[in-house]
Amino acid sequence: MRKVNMMSLRGVAGRIGREVFSTVHLHRTSFGAVQVSRPRRRSNLIVSRGLLRAWFRYAQSVRYSTIALAMTLVILLTSCAPVDLNAPMPTFDTGVDPNSWAQTPAGMFFHGQESQPTMIDYSYEVMVTDVTAAQYTDFLNKALADGYVKVDGENVVGHYPGDEFRGVKHEEEIKAGNWVFIPLNDPSQRIEFDGKTFSAQTGYENHPMTMVTWFGAWGYCGYQNARLPTELEWEKAARGSGDERPFPWGEEIQRENANFYASRDPFEDMSSFGSRTSPVGFYNGKVYDGFQTVNSASPYGLYDMAGNVWQWTGDVYKGMHYRFMRGGSKDVYDMDLRVWVRNNATPTYYSPGVGFRCVRDK
Repeated sequence: MRKVNMMSLRGVAGRIGREVFSTVHLHRTSFGAVQVSRPRRRSNLIVSRGLLRAWFRYAQSVRYSTIALAMTLVILLTSCAPVDLNAPMPTFDTGVDPNSWAQTPAGMFFHGQESQPTMIDYSYEVMVTDVTAAQYTDFLNKALADGYVKVDGENVVGHYPGDEFRGVKHEEEIKAGNWVFIPLNDPSQRIEFDGKTFSAQTGYENHPMTMVTWFGAWGYCGYQNARLPTELEWEKAARGSGDERPFPWGEEIQRENANFYASRDPFEDMSSFGSRTSPVGFYNGKVYDGFQTVNSASPYGLYDMAGNVWQWTGDVYKGMHYRFMRGGSKDVYDMDLRVWVRNNATPTYYSPGVGFRCVRDK
């Protein structure tokens, strides 16, 4: 067997790695892992054919060396085409009113994976859908006019009164002051600002509002005389009180229930632009251009309580600056859509896969 020239092998791998990874953006997710996001431009992402041919010659020379095969797999996985964030997208009217609310009655429900009987001794109302880009746009225009928010450089900011700081290890202080609600300069942002007026990007008006921080979600709900749900309120609204179901609609999940990773919905093409949000209330039993959905509302009639976007919740826990999200998103696997699954991030975090809905006391 021929000996492997490791220096040459590393040289080829290094050049390939530099071509690939110099053109992607890395950012830390709320789980502490590094996530790769696609570049804004198409230039320079595809590894040159010459380098690939050189690499495969080395792979062949070592007769299926474990190292060579592993590196070849890495190359194939990472050297894919970039996402076109503005690729043409279908538009559908789901018929679900994003301005509607549903009541969640007082009483017991089964909480968590262990289905612990838990009491919420008051009733409350929950938005039937996530807040849409159109709704958030209306809020920004009104809030800008009356001084509730302001544009500060490339961000929309608003006042937050701060959290009690206890000095717990790893806790970060959240002081009173202006905090970012949404960024305006991110290519994934679906709200535009012309210097005077906010508008939703065409085609995304009835999609969930994303690229919004916890502060931006908190500020919106407060402006509507509402608030973000607690984790328990959110989970009861998603699960109902009649059984221990893992999903809002029942025991099993299929692609026609929700927007999740590789669900093959009309807004996903993993070979080109990847996954995108779907209009709120999309999974309501209708057929959209040949795509049959299953009515996947929760027992209280709430849509998208699993998939599409993670949803910020309102709990501020003692000694912890992190905020929690529920529901899963278009970017996670089906099992992460179970009602007890949690995610967390700093309150300044925003993402194309994170949105929210509000609750109000009845």
